[in-house]
Amino acid sequence: MADLDGATVLVAGLGVSGVAAARVLLDRGARVLLTDAAERPVVAELSAAGATWLGGLDAVPGDTDLVVTSPGWRPDSPLLVDAARRGIEVVGEPELAWRLRVAGPDGRPAPWLAVTGTNGKTTTVTMLEAVLQAAGLRAVAAGNVGRPLVEVVTARDPDGRPSFDAIAVELSSFQLHWSSSLAPAAAAVLNVADDHTDWHGSFAAYRDAKARILERAPVAVADAGDPVASSLVAAHPHPVTVTLGEPGAGQLGVRGGVLVDRAFAADPAGEALLERDRLQVPGPHNVVNALVAAALARAAGVDAEAVGRGLAGFRGGAHRNVRVASTGGVDWVDDSKATNPHAAGASLSAYPRVVWIAGGLLKGADVDPLVAAVAPRLTGAVLLGRDRAQIAASLARHAPTVPVVEVPSGDDGGVDGTGVTAEATMAQVVAAAARLAGPGDTVLLAPAAASMDVFRDYAHRGDAFAAAVRALAPGRP
Repeated sequence: MADLDGATVLVAGLGVSGVAAARVLLDRGARVLLTDAAERPVVAELSAAGATWLGGLDAVPGDTDLVVTSPGWRPDSPLLVDAARRGIEVVGEPELAWRLRVAGPDGRPAPWLAVTGTNGKTTTVTMLEAVLQAAGLRAVAAGNVGRPLVEVVTARDPDGRPSFDAIAVELSSFQLHWSSSLAPAAAAVLNVADDHTDWHGSFAAYRDAKARILERAPVAVADAGDPVASSLVAAHPHPVTVTLGEPGAGQLGVRGGVLVDRAFAADPAGEALLERDRLQVPGPHNVVNALVAAALARAAGVDAEAVGRGLAGFRGGAHRNVRVASTGGVDWVDDSKATNPHAAGASLSAYPRVVWIAGGLLKGADVDPLVAAVAPRLTGAVLLGRDRAQIAASLARHAPTVPVVEVPSGDDGGVDGTGVTAEATMAQVVAAAARLAGPGDTVLLAPAAASMDVFRDYAHRGDAFAAAVRALAPGRP
């Protein structure tokens, strides 16, 4: 349904993507209905623009032509079950954006270069954005990374042309579940680990949602070191994999400390992109992310020099392996975005001696394989959050000589039963880590768990960590 003028569209969920979808739908002449569990302040603005607020719904209004659902709404939500039963199409905001793309002077919309994966998506799409911009393209990272796609694809410059030449698109499994026609110019699955099975119902359903990103893409990219991701691209007509070792034909990899392209280079021996040491984000996982970003850019025709320049200038995002201080020979690193064991393992692998700050909401994840793998790197651990006892038990099994400190913390989003704030809890955590750390150690916040038991979100947790570290060592960069 590309022509929405006069169509009745129900927007389910008024988070960032839902509100953006409602605004664009109103601009396109649709009759917009709004539903959510609670009436948010933005409802007044949207109602003034012509939308109709219906409150909470368990059934779709009878005259509805299309439902646009926010990614947080599970497929078994009564409203979405009712839509499926009645044959009313349900799409997510990315699918709506795909259908509303604006063509440029050449008659074609800006290509999408799309990334999904359990971990590393945001780093990879922001790396890709930097590379595309280094190539002189008007490019933006959008989608699950923050900026809604419906805003990006319908934006125009003062001359009436589309505002962007290329879009680096981050897509979650939730968004892909509700996408049926996306056809990015190239797409990548970084990795697939056990996550979000509560939303999808099974690991197989989660994996299959990730695989949807590849269905209509002419180039499919994956990490050769991830068995699930690499299996998803294996049967694709144009598979490209990346490796931390010597690249074979059709791969990007590392040769003699240099990132090399043997998938898109004219020379069969490959083309050098960048010295590995010039990457400003640490860890093998970020080398993989850089290679995937390079593969997508190369698939879009970006030359090797621009790829290298864009990657060399990339400095990473907030709360993703950010060094917040160095004092007394100890580095303090914020990777609060490591919200599951897979992400924490990638982060821990970047540092040889670690005082690990971990804990929060594990959401049923098994931390035993992670702890067993990283035990030799640990010089201490400080645990907080609701599920800290599970991590403590795993450390006792696999790292019995590593000193462990548990810091009690509340689970109601910021204040525990004694009135202790999230910031005060983190101050205790940082003080305990300082007692355990010695010269040559990295104190690493890589919680392997979600944050909402004590903090508002992972950003709040990372900010509290950085503030506590700076209070511990004021004036030390």
